[in-house]
Amino acid sequence: MRTVDVARRAGYSVQQVRNLEREGVLPPAARTAAGYRVYGEIHLKSALAYRALAAGVGPAEAKKIVRAAHECPISKVLALLDAAHACLDAERAELARAKEAAHAISAEPIEDVRASDAMSVSELAAALGVRPSTLRHWDAEELVVPDRDPARGTRRYTPDQVRDARIVHQLRKAGYRIEPLRALMPELRRAGRLDDVTSALAARDATITARSRALLDGAAALSAVLALGTS
Repeated sequence: MRTVDVARRAGYSVQQVRNLEREGVLPPAARTAAGYRVYGEIHLKSALAYRALAAGVGPAEAKKIVRAAHECPISKVLALLDAAHACLDAERAELARAKEAAHAISAEPIEDVRASDAMSVSELAAALGVRPSTLRHWDAEELVVPDRDPARGTRRYTPDQVRDARIVHQLRKAGYRIEPLRALMPELRRAGRLDDVTSALAARDATITARSRALLDGAAALSAVLALGTS
């Protein structure tokens, strides 16, 4: 196959195929007398394996796994795949805990708010098991913005804000980045908070499922690469 043939069948550009070869994701191609690359089935299978694995574990880890298929014993390749599956399993477990926690937290009634119910940065940080600097960062990013003590100007978290902080904490543990949370939190402060949290977590669940499927497809393609490499 020519470079363009591999590119078309793998869904890449010609330059991307060359880059993958240079990075060791594809084994070195043979050359014609005129210097043109000649690719075989193992190159196509390697490109397809990388494409699927990248969707499951990210480009950097996918390159590591496919390169290992060309350079390392099969036990090393399987160990890398096992680690990738374990990371996704851990994300699923964390997401399940986040769903339970968010449901419980969102359902908590807040009535008869008193000044004594407010928490300081250090108190809330200790309750959540995070650093005070984390809460200050969430404040700067407008995820959880506390009130200020009128006399000293220090941060004081009302029960509503404590609940927001607990939800942010759980969603961050479930893998949510700051930017999506910045857009989500104003919605969570309105009516239907639990529905919005549930919807957000369901979207995260769908993402993990898609990555798991991609990892499964990548493992199948990688098996073909290993078979060609030992034939």
